[in-house]
Amino acid sequence: QSSSKVVVSRGNPLARLMIIGEAPGASEDALGKPFVGRSGKILDSLLQDVGIDPCKDVFICNALKCRPPNNRRPTKRELVSSLPWLKQQIKLVDPWVIALAGSTAVDVVLGLKDRISILRGVWQFWEGRMVMPLFHPSYLLRNPSKVEGSPFFLTLGDLLEVQNRLKGLQEADTMKISNVDMGFKS
Repeated sequence: QSSSKVVVSRGNPLARLMIIGEAPGASEDALGKPFVGRSGKILDSLLQDVGIDPCKDVFICNALKCRPPNNRRPTKRELVSSLPWLKQQIKLVDPWVIALAGSTAVDVVLGLKDRISILRGVWQFWEGRMVMPLFHPSYLLRNPSKVEGSPFFLTLGDLLEVQNRLKGLQEADTMKISNVDMGFKS
């Protein structure tokens, strides 16, 4: 079964946080929005748990914009051909922080091929932005335990780091704006 539509995004295009996943699945293809199936419900729940509103505080998209046939992993060629679209989305949204959900997104954006279990939770710096690799929510579906040290527990901690970084950047931006308003140069 192949894709029937292009799945562009969901969320706020003015958000300071962008989450990038791999590719649309069946639910995403049917509804035309990324992360709306079971993985999306987990992602939304995790975001809400750390105080991030999935509708207002984040822009969500995928590296590949169309569902691969039979929901297979995207090929390198497909990902490379979609990269200009993704880079244009990043440029237009202009997020302060990017969270990469899963190893495919990490490879596409950062060019890192290490296992996600090694990369997750470690801040990366890419083209002037802070980037946090995360376990993909579908991995959390396959590993549902929420005990300390579990993938679910670690992802919640990683998203809390993301939220804290966003708050810090927001405070710095507010200080810069108020200093300019008072005639000070920052």
